[in-house]
Amino acid sequence: MEPGELVTSAPLAARLTIPSGPLFFPVTACGPDGSVDLDTYRTHVRRGVEAGAAAVFACCGTGEFHALTPEEFQACVRAAVEVTDGRVPVVAGAGYGTALAVRYARLAEAAGADGLLAMPPYLVVAGQEGLLRHYRAVAAATALPVIVYQRDNAVFTPETVLGLARTDGIIGLKDGLGDLDLMQRVISAVRTEAPGDFLYFNGLPTAEQTQLAYRALGVTLYSSAVFCFAPEIALAFHQALHTGDDATVGKLLDGFYRPFVELRDQGRGYAVALVKAGVRLRGLDVGEVRPPLHEPPGDHVKQLADVIERGYALLEETK
Repeated sequence: MEPGELVTSAPLAARLTIPSGPLFFPVTACGPDGSVDLDTYRTHVRRGVEAGAAAVFACCGTGEFHALTPEEFQACVRAAVEVTDGRVPVVAGAGYGTALAVRYARLAEAAGADGLLAMPPYLVVAGQEGLLRHYRAVAAATALPVIVYQRDNAVFTPETVLGLARTDGIIGLKDGLGDLDLMQRVISAVRTEAPGDFLYFNGLPTAEQTQLAYRALGVTLYSSAVFCFAPEIALAFHQALHTGDDATVGKLLDGFYRPFVELRDQGRGYAVALVKAGVRLRGLDVGEVRPPLHEPPGDHVKQLADVIERGYALLEETK
């Protein structure tokens, strides 16, 4: 499939498995007063699509879903849908308790989204039966296909993932836990008990850092926050993985991704705040993160600038 080709007639699962580029999780742009800046957001999304993103995951973790009102959420999803104009699918976040998750799902559907990323329920640590009921309710609320996000207080047994895979409308699991033993057992259970086209995603922060391990399990899809501020680096890494260019993969992991992850781990919330700082460093003023997240201090921003510069220098060396 050529970049920019319309694929609106294909089911979301088929569109996501096309290995055309990274999955783009845009930040949500804010103005100086902290309000959502839709014009800058549109620019951010448009640049990502033009750079080669395979899909736009709007208002998810990197997009500060937790900090958006329902009205802001729907406006951002609608803006992403308008900007992509069918070139790539738009998947929107949905979360909190069941009633609110259903509401966000319906807002996303009304805004024209192609699918949902169902994030963990708010706060409570629920049993497997309750989690299954929650995600089935979200899936039943709209006609949109749903990807379930495993992390934090939403961790599933292989049996529960089987239940998800057998649920109409649920098409995949995004793993933000990183337990490879559990993932192998999940994949094996679904493969043997509910064979089909269930999708798996590596959803760990800076997923490129762990993608070689996930790829060994057969998980080829991964989220890329780096694509927000260094799309050329993210694309080069994605292409190197796809073609088996181990030398380029190693150089980028050693010289860019590892230093970035080590910097990211120096602050809570940096999986979002550092990404937003990176977008600003690359010339697009998307504003600051909203509370309770906080901005990285100046020395961390300077280190980020150095890491980005080194990443682009590595790209020149690999040409």
